[in-house]
Amino acid sequence: MRFLPYSLSGKSSIPLRRDSVRSIREGVWISLCHASTVLSLSILVIALFLLARAGWSVLDVDFFFGTWQHRNIAEGGIAQAIMGSLYLGLGVLFISFPLGIGTAIFLTEYSADRTARRTVQLAIRNLAGVPSVVYGLFGLTLFVQLLNFGSSLLAAICTLSAMTLPWVITASVEALEAVPQKFRDSSLALGATHWQTTRRIVLPAGMPGCLTGGIISMARALGETAPIILVGATFFLSGFPGSPFDRFMALPYHTFILATQHASPDAPATAAGTALILLLLTFILSAGAILLRWRLRRQKVW
Repeated sequence: MRFLPYSLSGKSSIPLRRDSVRSIREGVWISLCHASTVLSLSILVIALFLLARAGWSVLDVDFFFGTWQHRNIAEGGIAQAIMGSLYLGLGVLFISFPLGIGTAIFLTEYSADRTARRTVQLAIRNLAGVPSVVYGLFGLTLFVQLLNFGSSLLAAICTLSAMTLPWVITASVEALEAVPQKFRDSSLALGATHWQTTRRIVLPAGMPGCLTGGIISMARALGETAPIILVGATFFLSGFPGSPFDRFMALPYHTFILATQHASPDAPATAAGTALILLLLTFILSAGAILLRWRLRRQKVW
């Protein structure tokens, strides 16, 4: 029996079949996206569960606020490592964030040559993919040896700031470019200078997006181990850094040594507990930046 391309009502059934196929394809892709989201969250939950199960026994007040006891790690805490990571995160944020925003302002608002601007942006994106150990060697050569900072907290902050700078610049450029051009034109038409327009109109409108780059850079800096090993991190200090030129302890390096090189039977649980504290510290600092970004976004009217 031969089928006709038209139904009894005289309308073609081919568009209906095409719409049905499109709906099925759309449903499949949406289901795959949902599955990817569930899988990603599941990996995070499983990782947190395994760390919590392994390190829950060491989490107490002394572990947070006690100083590290190298001879008996069960009696001490990781206060020096917590403060060292806190210094690193805030130091990187205070250095890379202003430099990144300044570079983004120049590229989006003052760079007239589009070819040169695109070339610089391409180079910056390529720098974001350079391995962190390469930045560690860069910091060792420049900050530790040439600038004579020594193996210190300042050298580590500068090294991590250089490593995270491409992330801040890329996010800030995208945020500033997303500001509507009519904002700039209206401000210039009212008699404002180019700098006044950038400082009072463009930058406040794009600041929430710029903060996204700051959050990403700070989170990455807190979790890095290879660069800080080369420029100043140490496993044991009797006290806290007294100046930016002192050596320091940090949570990532502390976790690495406990998990791979320490002979104490309490080392695995202490390493898991230290990793949990590192995740908690990253979450707290990131949550503060996210709340600030949310507050700035609420002030937008466009």
